[in-house]
Amino acid sequence: MICSFDAPLHLNFALASKAGNGYDMRTIFDGSLVQNEPTLAVTIVANHDTQPLQALESLVEAWFKPLAYALILLRRDGYPCIFYPDYFGAHYEDSGKDGETYEIFMDSHQWLIDKFLEVRQTYAFGDQYDYFDHANTITWTRLGTDEYPGGMAVVLSNGDAGSKWMEVGQPNQVYRDLTEHISDTVTTNDEGWADFRCEPGSVSVWVPQDA
Repeated sequence: MICSFDAPLHLNFALASKAGNGYDMRTIFDGSLVQNEPTLAVTIVANHDTQPLQALESLVEAWFKPLAYALILLRRDGYPCIFYPDYFGAHYEDSGKDGETYEIFMDSHQWLIDKFLEVRQTYAFGDQYDYFDHANTITWTRLGTDEYPGGMAVVLSNGDAGSKWMEVGQPNQVYRDLTEHISDTVTTNDEGWADFRCEPGSVSVWVPQDA
């Protein structure tokens, strides 16, 4: 079996990052390899070819990268690959197509990526329920398994603050936002449903409070 980098998904991330709330997030996976051949897709946010001043420059704006990494690290399909400069940051000089030299700074997203990796290793298991029914706010949950119980909920928005009534399969459980973007907790009802939310242009990842 040969796997391939999901270049169409990267392009969707780049377009979405530039369009802001004008991009319909319900279409973020349209035309991507992970949507059509999930067992063959290596999902990426960026790589050495797409970074500034390189051969296939296609910039994913810094504000959108946490959303993009949540989309590749916390979902069921694809084999996610983290780009070194997105984790550690980068600073370099190189020549542009006009022959001029430019200084480039790339932000580190290590803190949030570490949070996503923690969640992936502990809670990103079991059935996945998608709630892709709003142009700016998309959400999903993972219900966990007997071996990895607890459930999790992910809410992200490229516009205003968003929220969604979702099932995590854990009744009367208190959840907290592991990203620390939201300090309030959320408690599920007797059927394991609750209203989970995120801040504008942001992502929140909800896990059991005792995690």
